[in-house]
Amino acid sequence: MLKKLLFTFVLLIYSLGVMAESQLTTTFPTESYVIGKTNNGCISGAQALPLQGDGYVVVHLERRRHYGHPLLIQTLQTLAKQAQQQQISVLQIGDLGQARGGALPFGHRSHQSGLDADIWFNLKANSYTNANKQRSNIKQFSMLNPKGKGLNTRWTNQHRTLLELAAKIVEVDRIFVNPSIKHDLCETVIGNREWLRKIRPWYHHDKHFHIRLRCPESSPDCIKQTPIPAGEGCDASLAWWFKKHKASGSIKKKSRQPKACQVLLAD
Repeated sequence: MLKKLLFTFVLLIYSLGVMAESQLTTTFPTESYVIGKTNNGCISGAQALPLQGDGYVVVHLERRRHYGHPLLIQTLQTLAKQAQQQQISVLQIGDLGQARGGALPFGHRSHQSGLDADIWFNLKANSYTNANKQRSNIKQFSMLNPKGKGLNTRWTNQHRTLLELAAKIVEVDRIFVNPSIKHDLCETVIGNREWLRKIRPWYHHDKHFHIRLRCPESSPDCIKQTPIPAGEGCDASLAWWFKKHKASGSIKKKSRQPKACQVLLAD
């Protein structure tokens, strides 16, 4: 209780003008602490992913979305090194989150609490060598077959291996991919299939996959997601994504930000 009160007090002092800079470009100088949900939260003490490292480059630098919890930074660097060892091309890292988290101006409902990151499926070697200064002109490629069901010829065993590597990192809670990609994995993976449980079908996600970490133990105000169901996820729950469904008429109300985030994200 005392720790939470002290944390809120520090946030308040900070918001009154100790550092009068934009919430989108400056981190909050405390121990890393996740607050709220991935789609309604924030983070104090986020770290910036270095813009280039062993086995990866960050793209779309103009968005300034390369911040996250230290565990997320470590996870991405670990995955990039593992991919290198498997002779997979340099990974192109897309959005993480803003310097203090919070809702993004465009592109995502999640990525708010420093636990999410997008990794492009573009594994074309050296596709970033002619990029502009902000790496904003690198193309993404869909893995879907535009003329029919399933995946196109860009989809390879390297993509399957990369997803397996990511899913086997302990801190990773789940990975979102297009339903057709999940279906391919269900049909092709042999041997140890336990990691398939973490691969979750979701809308879009045909040009990149989205990793999400579990709540850090040091962040009791981080709200956990509903646990993933048991099993590989290659059952009727996957088949649901390939059926037509009526559009929902209900409109979800926007949740109010946690009080600590209101202070942290204040101008």
